[in-house]
Amino acid sequence: MKKYIAEFIGTFILVFVGCGTAMLVGCDSANGCGYILTAFAFGLAIVAMAYGVGNISGGHVNPAVTLAVFINGGISPVDFAGYVVAQCLGAFVGSEALACIFSLGNVTDMTGGLATNGLGGVSGSFAAGIIVEVIATCIFVMAILGVTSKKQSHGSFGGLIIGLTLVAIHICTIGLTGTSVNPARSLGPAIAAAIGSNFEPIKQVVVFIVGPLLGAAIGGFAYKFLEADDKK
Repeated sequence: MKKYIAEFIGTFILVFVGCGTAMLVGCDSANGCGYILTAFAFGLAIVAMAYGVGNISGGHVNPAVTLAVFINGGISPVDFAGYVVAQCLGAFVGSEALACIFSLGNVTDMTGGLATNGLGGVSGSFAAGIIVEVIATCIFVMAILGVTSKKQSHGSFGGLIIGLTLVAIHICTIGLTGTSVNPARSLGPAIAAAIGSNFEPIKQVVVFIVGPLLGAAIGGFAYKFLEADDKK
């Protein structure tokens, strides 16, 4: 249970810090600094959680990462299910906390929708959105699997490397899909937005569930193949 609580807390913090930053500074093509600030907010939140809850649960805070770890034999089916539920709940509660704070404090949400992911950057194309998320998530999970592999030795810098990888991915893809690479990060805000009568994000959220999970599966199997010992 402690592992699931750790994943809940970690995903809550990721959404609160990352989405909260986007909501405060804005994240559109006319506000380039918002891209950078949001990218670093998500990346640094991952760094914090990698060291904060990583020793307890592994610090996945992302169903796509959990899927890749499961494919590589690093987690049981029961823990896989428990992690995903905890992550989705953490993301939803984080979004509701932001919605409450912004409402009570009369703060303007610069994203207009709790920093939900969307397809505006790809002209509403579901196909383009899925391709973006598949590639971005594949890159992310391969970096994670590589830096956390027990067959390698990267010292204590793993969390920092993972966080900086997420920063780079955000800088590249925020303008396209808002960057998900994390089904929980997308589902939580989308549900919270729907509760607030904004139903557009929930209509598109399937892209940000299917894309990251498919990318994680590709990255997980690819890394498993690449690191496997050759048998003569």
